[in-house]
Amino acid sequence: MSGRLAGKRAVITGAAQGIGAAIARAFAAEGAELLLADIDGDRLAATAAELGQEGLVCDVARKAEITRLFERVQARWGGLDVLVNNAGITHAAELDELTEEDFDRVMAVNLKSALWGTQAAARLMPKGAAIVNMSSVNAVLAIPNQIAYALSKGALKQLTNVTALALAPKGIRVNAIGPGSIMTDMLKGIMNDRAAEERILSRTPLGRCGEPEEVAAIAVFLASSESSYVTGQTIYPDGGRLGLNYTVPVRRD
Repeated sequence: MSGRLAGKRAVITGAAQGIGAAIARAFAAEGAELLLADIDGDRLAATAAELGQEGLVCDVARKAEITRLFERVQARWGGLDVLVNNAGITHAAELDELTEEDFDRVMAVNLKSALWGTQAAARLMPKGAAIVNMSSVNAVLAIPNQIAYALSKGALKQLTNVTALALAPKGIRVNAIGPGSIMTDMLKGIMNDRAAEERILSRTPLGRCGEPEEVAAIAVFLASSESSYVTGQTIYPDGGRLGLNYTVPVRRD
């Protein structure tokens, strides 16, 4: 690695596994000092120990927990250079089955945590700092039984836009990454038979799923000075999915 993040102080939420852990590994390899946050204490401890970095068990769905996270940032470093708002959850439910409790939980983790995290981080950030939000192709595309998730990611795309404008006078950049089908443990659980695999690959022009490390490489770019004139943007590592012209079965009534 080239040390593109040498000396940078970074917070990554949802860092215990999957894309968050891949970003943590990439940041550490590029020289960043990390504070990793996740609700899963056991997996967080393992990832933090692997990288020789600090972990903090934290439920970012609660604003008080976000406040506690950034109080730790203030105590440890007195400032912050990079925030990655990566924590996210899904919840499958048909329209007439979705409950207010489940909807609110998805919005709290996926959207509100990024808002309050951005607010708290920006107060500690100098000119040249960067915020990276983890969006999704579902900010643009829809899955009928992922209503809360799609809404949260669409709102996160707009949160990226509006906070990029709000923080531009301070020289703080805000961008997002919108992955397609990435081979995390979650996706492996979905691709559990041939039909599921073919369904997912049929919507991916490159013909394969992405790897967490491919998403992490974009996060490094957005956190580094290489993207110093990029703000308010969402980059979609999706294997060409957004450009695909979908078809549906023809009804012959």
